[in-house]
Amino acid sequence: MDEDGRDEPVEESVRTVVVAVLANAAIAAAKTVAALLTGSASMWAEAAHSFADTGNEVLLFIGLHKSRKGPDPKHPFGYGQERYFWAFLAALGIFLIGGTLSIGEGVRSLLVPEPLESLWVGIGVLLVAACLEAYSWRTARRQLRAESARRSRSMREHLRRASDPSATTVYLEDTAALIGLALALTALLLHAWTGWAGWDAAGSICIGVLLIVVAVLLARRSKALLLEESAPSDVLEPLRDLIDRTWSGEVRDLQAVYVGPAQLLVNVWVAPDSADGPADELIRRVDELRAALLAVTAITQATVTLTAR
Repeated sequence: MDEDGRDEPVEESVRTVVVAVLANAAIAAAKTVAALLTGSASMWAEAAHSFADTGNEVLLFIGLHKSRKGPDPKHPFGYGQERYFWAFLAALGIFLIGGTLSIGEGVRSLLVPEPLESLWVGIGVLLVAACLEAYSWRTARRQLRAESARRSRSMREHLRRASDPSATTVYLEDTAALIGLALALTALLLHAWTGWAGWDAAGSICIGVLLIVVAVLLARRSKALLLEESAPSDVLEPLRDLIDRTWSGEVRDLQAVYVGPAQLLVNVWVAPDSADGPADELIRRVDELRAALLAVTAITQATVTLTAR
């Protein structure tokens, strides 16, 4: 959370996801053609990877669209958690379509090796794919760097703490894609140089393992957000400071959880500083504290519970 509690506008995440969808759709088509021409197992693994990424980013886009709905009687805190649900489905897609298919293709290539053909087509497609993936990766990285700078976080810390999974998912997917392209290119060249198809198979299996690791990381973060994990310390501390400035009595407890990207539900338990203060004065001070909390843009709802001294 930055000074006024706002996250980057939804449009930033939409742009990041749209760029990733367009780039990966073009890459997936090119890799499929190259895989058909070369017969390379690692190229097939890369094609499966790009199709999985394209589908996953479409899921992220659906989540972004659905999360824009405002609160209603059925969902009083809005639909922000739609993004977490669709990001979790995207992580499953990486695991099932990208990871397991790539490993399966590698095992098949070990059992039934195929000759390598049209080497230069495969190399050319991988290099073009690397350029497109790098552009998508740069777009996601730019958004994440801007967000982390506003919160005085390192990139690594922000990846673990960000409440919006969209840019994080695209960034990690594209990072895995760039590493996967390097693995596929290495496997392709070693296959051509040695004539042993096992290099291709090993490349495909390594790509699959890489995707499964990324899928587990993304699924774990989405799960934590869906289970309403407590907001991190760098979000809680500014809230504590605000409460201390507004409330003169004792602050017994503070809870804040995300109900959507940059959408906090805050619960505070406070005790008065005087046992004999009039009831209407206490009510006024509680109302002032709640109003101060709701003035923070990121806070969707706040409750203040008055307890005994």
